[in-house]
Amino acid sequence: MSKSRELIISPKVSQTQLAKLLPQLEEEGIKMVYLDPKKLGKKKTKLQTVFPSSSANYVVLEKEAPKPKGKKVGRKFQILSNSDIENVLNIAKKGLDFVIIEVKDWKIIPLENIIAKLHKIHTKIFAIARTPEEVRKMFSILEVGVDGVIFSTSSISEVREVMIYLGTKSFDMKPAKITEIKEVGDGERVCVDTASMLHKGEGMLIGSRSNFLFLVHNESVGSSFTSPRPFRVNAGAVHCYTLSPDGTTSYLSEIETGSEVLILNSKGKARRATVGRSKIERRPMLMIKATVGGETGGIIAQDAETIRFVKSNGQLVSVTHLKKGDTVMVHSKAAMGRHFGMEVSDEYILEK
Repeated sequence: MSKSRELIISPKVSQTQLAKLLPQLEEEGIKMVYLDPKKLGKKKTKLQTVFPSSSANYVVLEKEAPKPKGKKVGRKFQILSNSDIENVLNIAKKGLDFVIIEVKDWKIIPLENIIAKLHKIHTKIFAIARTPEEVRKMFSILEVGVDGVIFSTSSISEVREVMIYLGTKSFDMKPAKITEIKEVGDGERVCVDTASMLHKGEGMLIGSRSNFLFLVHNESVGSSFTSPRPFRVNAGAVHCYTLSPDGTTSYLSEIETGSEVLILNSKGKARRATVGRSKIERRPMLMIKATVGGETGGIIAQDAETIRFVKSNGQLVSVTHLKKGDTVMVHSKAAMGRHFGMEVSDEYILEK
């Protein structure tokens, strides 16, 4: 059973930093913040607030406070024993729209019990998490999971990481026109074998420039000469970048067992996968260049029929059948400098 899940960010930043963070949260797809509405200022925002204030969209009531009319109301509970769980149920039945649950040492079992009890009375459950890993775990408890997680952070990178954990992060994908295809002799290419089954339409973002990455499809499509390997992406040459789940880039040569990689489909919907094995072997290579929106990027990939890009209509095309003028899906944006894989917004960079 699927249901909407909200990642609620509690910003751990100063008021000055908050002015920069809030637009970034909206850009990442965050819809709710645990924040005093007064701190939003006068700027227009679509962010909804959860807070002990009658001005909030979701009002967290103090114990004896009256319920404001026309607002979603809830209470915050700390769970230390089974009697606390029964208390949550009894109070929720009196008309709470949501409850905020804080659990200490024991997390899974208390939340399982609360989800099981509140699931049928339609009271939303918001849990408090302290790490990206806890967020993922709380959304998956009993498969149903909680309705929302309040995650306290000062890092937009952690927010992106969590969004990818949840499979709710999307990247802007654009059709780029192929401008050049050239045989470049032998080189070392990297096969990335994941510990997950990859589906048709999915692949990794790979490129010679960090701001221009091609969607390289997985090997779930076999042929009369090869068997399907739906866990594998024959990604590209060792120097190529790939985008990681936390928003940084890694060189393909750095990927190894236990690394985590970003898997996307042609619509840009992202999820993460763990690497089971990375294979580096010498093979004949192709250099491919493409352009979109004034940006030009390239990739060096193995010259073989099993390496495929995704076209704008969702169909796959082997690099050996590519022609100038074809369009393939890429993730492209204005160039920024990077330091050890992290974007440096004010640094000039020119990659060719």
